[in-house]
Amino acid sequence: MNCRSLHPWNVTPREAILIQNRLRSQVIDRGVPKRIRTVAGADISWGEQGRMGFAGVIVFGFPDLEEIERVSVRGPATFPYVPGLLSFREGPLLVQAFERLATEPDVILFDGQGLAHPRRMGIASHMGLILDRPAIGCAKSRLTGEHREPGSKRGNRAALRDKEETIGAVLRTRTDVKPIFVSVGHRVSLDEAIRLALRCGDGFRVPKPTRLADHFVGRLRAEYEDRGR
Repeated sequence: MNCRSLHPWNVTPREAILIQNRLRSQVIDRGVPKRIRTVAGADISWGEQGRMGFAGVIVFGFPDLEEIERVSVRGPATFPYVPGLLSFREGPLLVQAFERLATEPDVILFDGQGLAHPRRMGIASHMGLILDRPAIGCAKSRLTGEHREPGSKRGNRAALRDKEETIGAVLRTRTDVKPIFVSVGHRVSLDEAIRLALRCGDGFRVPKPTRLADHFVGRLRAEYEDRGR
């Protein structure tokens, strides 16, 4: 899979913020993918002391959610841990993983934020631009914004707002279970992001693509660390 080179990765935190502010205007926060045959989940796990990263991408058929392909890479961290700038820490490894894919997914779900970010440039928006694919942020916790509690039934939602701007949705993906935080990454509307997050559910709180990607990279990290002991 081809990835666009939009900026250097070897930058300072100050330079990274300037890049985020520049890229924000390029994000498309609307659209409905015409035909979805494949979806992917992407995640990254960091080893002890956060020095070694393990990135993984799994592609599934849609709507059956049967696995088609999975790829992974590992490598050292090249950017410090700075809240709000995690895409600069995770992006280089995720790009390497996506470049190994033989299957080009129609939609990509990320375990993280999209526009629900202080500068509207979470990992789903950043990588969506680089991959030039519809991307959705499906996070397990809130980074910014305020919201009321959604109803307890699956499919209930509440707006996630930052002042007067709606930046995402708090979505109940399973009845009487904690909600997730869904936001636009790129080339998709919020309503479509919510619909796809629910369509990618299989009875668990977290959509199947990102849940299995999370399990995948966690196992890669554990196996690597076990070999080093």
